[in-house]
Amino acid sequence: MRRNLCAAIFALVMPLSAFCFAETRTWDGKHDISKIEVTVVYFVPSDRPPLKDWRDRVDYFCNRIEQFHSREFDGQSVMKTVVHQEPLISESTTKQLRQGDANAIFFKTLQEADRRLEFASGDRSAFPILLVLSEINWQPLDDFYRLKPQDGGLVFEGQDINGQHFPGAAAGGARATYLSDRGVGWGLVSADGWRVPYRGSDCVIYHEGCGHTVGLPHPEPIDGSVMGVGQYQGWISESFLNKEQKIRLGWEPVASLETAQMALFTNFRAIPDPVNPKPDEAVALKLDWPDAAIVKSLRVRYQTAIESPWVEVPLEWSGNAPKLATLGAFDRATPISYRIDAALDNGATAEIWGYLQVQNDSNSRPQPLSLSADLITQSTTESSDSPPVSGDLVGQEINLLEMIDPANCWSHGEWVMEDGKLLSPKQYAARLELPYSPPAEYRMTVIAEPLDTPQALLLGQRSGENRFATLFSFGEPENYQSAIENIDGQNVGNESTFTGAIFRANQLSQIIVTVRKDRVVMSVDGHVIVNWTGSASQLSLSGYWGTPDETSLFLGAYDCRFRFHRITLQPLTK
Repeated sequence: MRRNLCAAIFALVMPLSAFCFAETRTWDGKHDISKIEVTVVYFVPSDRPPLKDWRDRVDYFCNRIEQFHSREFDGQSVMKTVVHQEPLISESTTKQLRQGDANAIFFKTLQEADRRLEFASGDRSAFPILLVLSEINWQPLDDFYRLKPQDGGLVFEGQDINGQHFPGAAAGGARATYLSDRGVGWGLVSADGWRVPYRGSDCVIYHEGCGHTVGLPHPEPIDGSVMGVGQYQGWISESFLNKEQKIRLGWEPVASLETAQMALFTNFRAIPDPVNPKPDEAVALKLDWPDAAIVKSLRVRYQTAIESPWVEVPLEWSGNAPKLATLGAFDRATPISYRIDAALDNGATAEIWGYLQVQNDSNSRPQPLSLSADLITQSTTESSDSPPVSGDLVGQEINLLEMIDPANCWSHGEWVMEDGKLLSPKQYAARLELPYSPPAEYRMTVIAEPLDTPQALLLGQRSGENRFATLFSFGEPENYQSAIENIDGQNVGNESTFTGAIFRANQLSQIIVTVRKDRVVMSVDGHVIVNWTGSASQLSLSGYWGTPDETSLFLGAYDCRFRFHRITLQPLTK
């Protein structure tokens, strides 16, 4: 693999501890880096909500860079990551942090994190590095769709090399510095470099968080190493540290055996096939394994919006190791993040994340139906035509699912709780009244799973003194319709009606309904299907869907069982 057989045999009879290594030190030779401790902080502006699964993403990168450092330094420098337990909510808003250029946002962010954490102020047992993973870039960018605002539209911003996506948007602004006098390193990886893990994002984490922070420069001439252009060539497991640079740090070449764990880390890959699929075209991941690998377990998940639930893919294979993992076909142009967890029978484990885009053609990019918080400008915020977005200020999230006791809630039909999830009956006009009356403006989030051929799901709402329903996926499969019921007394078929399939049987979907005093927005899996503006006095609820308490929210289903995994509500305060 990386070393010849004679060298491996020599390592068996001469243990690593018997070698007399020079001490590994920073690039300028001033500080010992035989032990490195990287404090990793998730940094969120005061006007942004943290990612719900931020810890999964941060832990993934920490594991990747620790394994890479171990492989490249053969134990002569040991790096440990320590994740700050909670998101660090900034004292500044996004706009305040972005005043100035990319260097300005770097220093504002790191100075605040350093001060508030009292970083490296006590006794040291290792060289300290502060690595901040920021929720934002230094300029507006939707890092899931990879689009930036330009000339009144949205254009692609990122690195697409032969169809594969790598980090490197100009709006990103990742930075790092080695503070020799203090004996610490500072690194900032902006949102483009980590929030959506493209192939090579882990290279960015190491490049900024563990390379420049100990003084490592870019190699001259530039090469494909992690301090060169490794992020544009593959995952960090496919990259390397320049040998001459390592020797400059005090590393000495040594013969050692490759462990089963390191063999899996180095060889495991998952490449989209095809690289640029079209809608309704089957998408698979081509899997690469170490020689003679025997796969014990494999878990594959994907998401089509960064706030959407992860959808698990059922897998079966014959033989020792599957060559393909099929994600399925997607009916529209969309970005896709995927993640894979693998375990071999020899005890080795691996996790790898990646990204692709389903595109209508090679010259067009998937376009969001609603703007992310980062693409909202002052003009669109003030426009009555713009939909509410995820960046609206919200109150504390209320877990409505935890409030439900089917035995005590008014219902039509037999609703039951199973393992903390709510199950609706398969009957006409099934409904359950929630023991909650909403505020004037709010956002309701539901994760629901149709267990039969998808049919109507209703979420009963309230605006002002008026009750109404948001209807999802009613009618025949070839002509599903979704709408607000009722507008000016009109049922489905009114001006809000959206036609098209939005659910799939046995697949989770995230449904978000935003209710404003003059607007109702319905979205499914990150796509806005209804964006209606008008007066609350135009809204009403037909007696068919009525429940006793006219101030309460309710759930409804029509000839389809739905399993509800999440029902939450956030008051809107802006």
